[in-house]
Amino acid sequence: MDFKYFSQNGKILPIEQAVIPISNIEYSYGFGVYENIRISNGTVYFLKDHTDRLLESAKIIGLTHSFDEEIIKNSILDLIKDYKSETFNIKILLIGASTKEKAILNIFCLNPLFPDKKLYRDGAEFITYNYERPFPHAKTLNMLQSYLAYSKAKKSGAYDALLINQNGFITEGTRTNFFCIKGKIIYTPFEKDILLGVMRKVVLKIASENNYKIVETNIKFDDIKSYDGAFVTSTSSKIMPIKSIDGILVGYPDELKELMKLLNNFLEKNFLLH
Repeated sequence: MDFKYFSQNGKILPIEQAVIPISNIEYSYGFGVYENIRISNGTVYFLKDHTDRLLESAKIIGLTHSFDEEIIKNSILDLIKDYKSETFNIKILLIGASTKEKAILNIFCLNPLFPDKKLYRDGAEFITYNYERPFPHAKTLNMLQSYLAYSKAKKSGAYDALLINQNGFITEGTRTNFFCIKGKIIYTPFEKDILLGVMRKVVLKIASENNYKIVETNIKFDDIKSYDGAFVTSTSSKIMPIKSIDGILVGYPDELKELMKLLNNFLEKNFLLH
């Protein structure tokens, strides 16, 4: 789909004007935060969750600005109002500046990338990568190490890389949240160590409402075989089962398949899932 417009500071402008000066030090240094949001049939998925996290991310890194939840919401709705029967993503870029008045809020549309359906049937392959994000709860533009990890995963034929912190624990993927499962117990890394994903929040809520138990714990790569299975979550992949990590095969239990069905049913009911 061809998107001809974007939003900057609440104004709709031609996409040709979506440029950032090469002299913009803040952007060059990654002093910004962002969100990716799914849009389908004119409905914005989890709008408040995403705007809340964007504002919290900015607060964490000390990025001051003049935009509030209402401005961001109205900017999004204004931008997408002519795309009532389409499925696509929007990206929000909030770029800091020397003063809060100079901060820039860019919102633009992107064609979605859907994972291959066979990955949901067979599971996806992952690798591990030693890296610990400096501000776990902030979704920032400082993505170099995550980019390198993701690139390494792709070159090896994997779906993504799982990050391992300095204590040897798996924390999250480069763009996903990580979980293990055993029976109807879901194990998640401690919230203090990870990005609090929007889809993660949804999945845990659905799981809790359907007699799954949630346990926060440290998960070591060497202990993976002690679980029945593992999976990741994200806006684009929803729940993605893991087939292997660094070549070590991971199970695909019925309890995980059930959880995937529960999530799909929830999304179909509330958002007319694509």
